[in-house]
Amino acid sequence: MADTTPNIELGISTFLETAKHPVTGQSTSHAERLRQAVEEIVLADQVGLDVYGIGEHHRPDYASSAPAVVLAAAAAMTKRIRLSSAVTVLSSDDPVRVYQSFSTLDGISNGRAEIMAGRGSFIESFPLFGYNLNDYDELFDEKLELLLKIRESEKVTWPGGHRPAIQNLGVYPRSVQDPLPVWIASGGSPESVARAGALGLPLALAIIGGMPERFAPLVDLYKKAAAQAGHDPATLPISTHSHGFISDTTEQAADLIYPSVQSQMNVLGRERGWPPYSRDSFDAARSLRGALYVGDPEFVAEKIVLLRRHLGVNRFFLHVDVSNIPHREILRTIELLGTKVAPIVRKEIARIEA
Repeated sequence: MADTTPNIELGISTFLETAKHPVTGQSTSHAERLRQAVEEIVLADQVGLDVYGIGEHHRPDYASSAPAVVLAAAAAMTKRIRLSSAVTVLSSDDPVRVYQSFSTLDGISNGRAEIMAGRGSFIESFPLFGYNLNDYDELFDEKLELLLKIRESEKVTWPGGHRPAIQNLGVYPRSVQDPLPVWIASGGSPESVARAGALGLPLALAIIGGMPERFAPLVDLYKKAAAQAGHDPATLPISTHSHGFISDTTEQAADLIYPSVQSQMNVLGRERGWPPYSRDSFDAARSLRGALYVGDPEFVAEKIVLLRRHLGVNRFFLHVDVSNIPHREILRTIELLGTKVAPIVRKEIARIEA
């Protein structure tokens, strides 16, 4: 039988934004955005995309505080698409409950669930769940260790730390997949990349600025750390996540998405001390070597192929949902990614790597 595994997996990631659109002033309720997400997952499955990921956030402008619940709502309505967090903020969660939520999702979807674990790019969940930011790194290390123990064994013994001890207790339900996939998400920290390699876990890189090719040294570090720990780097997938938007023409895509990107970048910029975001910055980022995947299907496909050549990625997430883009435009991007971009990308990769 011929191997039908795609040479690169393509998917959508989202934080389920509900903020007001910077031009129209329209906003979306949390409830409506959640229902829209289910519609998006169903469409993504229908057009042949491989994965849909929801990032956990605890802010008023996002509706995504419980990704596993949203993914489970779509699991029974889909057939093949993989369903992932993007990311689960493991540091402020209980690894037992994280495993149980995603093993439940795995059962409903018959083996299509994944956990993408990370520290998170915002800190709202730490005070919300009673954690001290001074323990930021220690929390993640400890909870990742426990999560991996839980997925390896039905009965768990844990000495305790930031989470109370566990003495030979079972964690249920068990996942359909053995083991349940756990990815490590990184914004570019060498330490987190090396940890993922040493643990033999798949790596997901968030590339939201600069030139994606500059992440090549991190990919090399990841593979080196994996090899030194006795893992075969060739068996460890690498994924990237970048913002983008697809329309029938590149000009249409750029004009539709720019106000939303500018608004979001300026909101984050005020929080993090960045300079104001300009159209020049936007146009530079959406150029062939930039980190914004904005354009017509042919141009976006060309950028993804270039990403594969520079970093050897096995999976690419297009993050579409920025500052309340009209939902019909998100659906159109999903449709174009599955029906137009994916065939071009896979055909070109197969040609190059033959």
